[in-house]
Amino acid sequence: MPDTVYGAVIISIIDFFLSFVIITFIGVVLRLLPLVNRRWKIDEAKLRSGH
Repeated sequence: MPDTVYGAVIISIIDFFLSFVIITFIGVVLRLLPLVNRRWKIDEAKLRSGH
């Protein structure tokens, strides 16, 4: 299919929308990180000391 201009346009449109899906997913993960930190009480001092 990508051997024609039509196929290239279709793949470009699919890629365009998938990029929004991936960027949204990354945003959701970053938004949830503070909630995860509160839930499991991740202590930064313990992380730095290695224990």
